[in-house]
Amino acid sequence: MAKKYNISVEATLEVIGGKWKCVILCHLTHGKMRTSDLKRHMPNITQKMLTQQLRELEQDGIVNRISYNQVPPKVEYELSDYGRTLQSILDSLCAWGEQHIIKQYGDKFAVLEDNVLNR
Repeated sequence: MAKKYNISVEATLEVIGGKWKCVILCHLTHGKMRTSDLKRHMPNITQKMLTQQLRELEQDGIVNRISYNQVPPKVEYELSDYGRTLQSILDSLCAWGEQHIIKQYGDKFAVLEDNVLNR
């Protein structure tokens, strides 16, 4: 029997919900990244959680895992074509978050880390 949802946003949150998936996806909107690059941009995520979230996003067809046949092994992740369809959702989440930070704290740069996503 097919899965049933009460409202379509449940299907969206099933794929990109949680603390880290949208953050991973926002970083990948800037291009391919290795796991170590993602970890550097997300210092509070554990390696285990990062790996788990990337696997789930890959299983859902949101990201592509690119394995290079070389020594040492090299793996990169990128948004799939299907994953790129989330761009407007991610942009909206970022814009709302920025407005919320300004409303709560006044100066967004007082609370946002200095990284490529916040410029």
